[in-house]
Amino acid sequence: MWHDLLVALALVMVIEGILPFLSPDTMRRMMQASLALNDRSLRLGGLVSMMLGVITLYLVN
Repeated sequence: MWHDLLVALALVMVIEGILPFLSPDTMRRMMQASLALNDRSLRLGGLVSMMLGVITLYLVN
């Protein structure tokens, strides 16, 4: 179980590092745009992301 969790965390770090590596300017613009969002919008985006992750895990397993 711990092995699977560490593998998943490593994959998250790899995937999250792709955009800043390939296009740092785009990453900066995305971060600035996120500063303009209110808390509700950020929470909604987080919820949608978590739900898509849960659905993907369900379909894969």
